[in-house]
Amino acid sequence: MPRRRRRGKVRLVLALLAALLVLAVAGVGWLYFELNGDIRTFDDGGVSGDRPAASAKGQNVLVIGSDSRAGDNVQYGHGSGDIGRSDTAFLMHVHADHKHATAISIPRDTLVDVPPCKLPSGEWTRTRHNVMFNSAFSVGDTAKGNPACTQNTVEKLTGLRVDHTVVVDFAGFAKMTEAVGGVRVCVPKDIYEGDLNPNRHARGERLFTKGVQDVSGQKALDYVRIRHGIGDGSDIGRIQRQQAFIASLMKKVKGQGLNPTTLFPLAKAATGSLTVDPGLGSADKLISFAMSMKSIDLHNTKFVTLPWRYEGARVAIVRPQADALFAALRADRTVDGKDAGGEQKSPSVKPDPAPSAPASGAGVSVAVHNGTTTKGLAARAADMLKAGGYTVTGTATAATQDFVHTVIEYGPGDRAHADALAQRFPGALLRPAKAPGLTVVLGSTYAADPAQAATPAATPSEVPSEVADKARSADDDICSGLSYG
Repeated sequence: MPRRRRRGKVRLVLALLAALLVLAVAGVGWLYFELNGDIRTFDDGGVSGDRPAASAKGQNVLVIGSDSRAGDNVQYGHGSGDIGRSDTAFLMHVHADHKHATAISIPRDTLVDVPPCKLPSGEWTRTRHNVMFNSAFSVGDTAKGNPACTQNTVEKLTGLRVDHTVVVDFAGFAKMTEAVGGVRVCVPKDIYEGDLNPNRHARGERLFTKGVQDVSGQKALDYVRIRHGIGDGSDIGRIQRQQAFIASLMKKVKGQGLNPTTLFPLAKAATGSLTVDPGLGSADKLISFAMSMKSIDLHNTKFVTLPWRYEGARVAIVRPQADALFAALRADRTVDGKDAGGEQKSPSVKPDPAPSAPASGAGVSVAVHNGTTTKGLAARAADMLKAGGYTVTGTATAATQDFVHTVIEYGPGDRAHADALAQRFPGALLRPAKAPGLTVVLGSTYAADPAQAATPAATPSEVPSEVADKARSADDDICSGLSYG
């Protein structure tokens, strides 16, 4: 009898365990269903076909902050209008070792070239030159904005392929800060309603008291958006504050621990308010992507601002510092001089020997196209290639003259020849093509200094010291580096 009673107890325990297992599985199913139902994606049919080739050297994630007042966003922010606008944007490069990350903030007033973008009608715009960066997101004048156009613009500017694009709106930002229980920030002075909205023409109520404090919801949104009446009132100063805020948010999430109890409210808030590319359009894809970055250390997460200078009321890109920054990331080098594997360059190591001469192009045919408005550029490049033994099959003007970086297109079986050809065009992007053969499309960086093609590419450029020295680490003191307010 005892044995039978014992077997009965065993069966009861097994039944309870089985029931718990079913409930657990059902719970996971409910979790995925719950998150999947909230995720919105944008149409990636507007992503340009003329883009940098995919690379194994890290991943690039474009994060866009939208200030549309449509839908749930009407309760947040100030102003009116239902056209999606880009209030802030940064490109996060996750290095291949998954231990380092570099985020580049792009000022919204930066003057850039916006390449052809798709309209809601299905038509494509023409390239627009020397226009504000945030205008790309508004192409088409829709409430949800045009993230594909902003992605095209960033790829054209940086030469980096954007693997994923994420749009965060007012409501999403506010809800995520509430989900983590607030984010610690540093306020340099008392701030009033009139500082947030100068059109009030009155001081209004005090919104923030000077000092370190936690903010969430509307107050967190006010903190990252305020510009007037604090520091120099510039968008650059606001970017510095936003970088410090994102770093503090990362620190808060890491400090709470990566467990379901803390992550689910954040995931729920995020998926309900994010718009992502189809590559992140499901709960398992989002979670898998997020977990791939869990080993990135706070100190190894760096924030920099695109090298800039004022041009009147707008912001101009400072070259060659910006190009060196982009080249370093394309080579998967970090801001502080490390490679993708995290190996620190030792100052005691002897300099690399001078690069050897480019391989002869004997027996290799190549076509040369001018992708700029500089006349005679294709002919000059053709002469250089002929001197190197190449057979130039012809020169022509490219379909568009808005290429920033030189592009080498190569057909099936021609990758080795493309690699050798790239030695003569430092910084060139390699792009596979369906048609056989090699084609060089010259960009404006080559037009600025065609003599550089006479020498082979050396070790990838490091980030200029004037950029690296201003980088913020995610573990920096929240009050440091806020000289603009």
